[in-house]
This record gives sequence, C-alpha cells and structure tokens, in this order.
Amino acid sequence: MGNLSMSDNRKRKQNTDFYKISGSSEIVRAGDCVLIRSSQPDKQPSVALFEKLEKLETDIEGDLMSANKIEGKCILHSFLDYTKLENIGPGDYYSRFGYRVGTNEVTPHRVPVYCKCEMPYNPDWLMMQSDGCKTWFHPGCVNMTTAQARQLSKYLCDECS
Repeated sequence: MGNLSMSDNRKRKQNTDFYKISGSSEIVRAGDCVLIRSSQPDKQPSVALFEKLEKLETDIEGDLMSANKIEGKCILHSFLDYTKLENIGPGDYYSRFGYRVGTNEVTPHRVPVYCKCEMPYNPDWLMMQSDGCKTWFHPGCVNMTTAQARQLSKYLCDECS
C-alpha cells in the first residue's frame, strides 16, 4: 500500500493496546469506560465503553470519536449494583439500559416511572412514599423541600389526605 496524502479519503486503521489520556497518567484499554466531553459547553459528559481502540494513520476527520474528548476513566455499574453501593464516588455512574451496537438492540425496552413527573427512579434523588396509596413522589413535585421531606415520619399525598 502506498503513502496516503491528506487529500486521500481512505483511512488506515491500526489496533492499539492502550491510550494515555493527555494531561493525566490514566491509561485507557479496551473494556474501559470513560467520560467523553460534550461539544456543547453546557452539557454533561457522556459515558462510553471502549470495545477496541484504533489509531488512524491520517489526520482526516471521520465519524470516529477523537481521543482528545476523553476527560477520564469512570466505572459504569448496572442500575441495581449502583443502588447497592455504600460509597458513591465521582467516577461512579450507572446505566439502566444495555445497548448492542451490532444489532441496535436496547434492553430493557422501558422502565417503570414514578411521581407526578413520571420519571424513572433515580437513587441520587430523594423520594417519599404516600402511606395511603403507596405511590412515590419527589419532594419538589409536591411543593416540599428535601429538608422538609426528611423531617416527616408519615406522608399522605393530596389524593390520600
């Protein structure tokens, strides 16, 4: 194969065993999870799992993620495992869904929702259960602060009171 010029649309890929995150001592390998910086400054980073790492031998941009968007490594837990953690660190994340790239399959197809806001359970947000109907609510969705909700020994929603 001859040399590729910058105007050549072909890309030669070569598998690599690791990538050192610039500005850090962290090493990313296939199977690691990382935080990917959003191109929009006001958005949170995304979590990605690397199945394999490749380096391009040209500087031509493609639809591959650029390594310079990696902020750092993280740990991706199943939702159930995350809810069982005793200490949650800044690098701990959870996923409700699994996604298979080859088949575009997402599992599960949906999750239960709660509260008036019809959001899935989030272990990082306080919820309280009505003692009457056993429905779960976020304090803010029933015009209550988190501090007020923590002081309650019993709670009845508007429908039950």
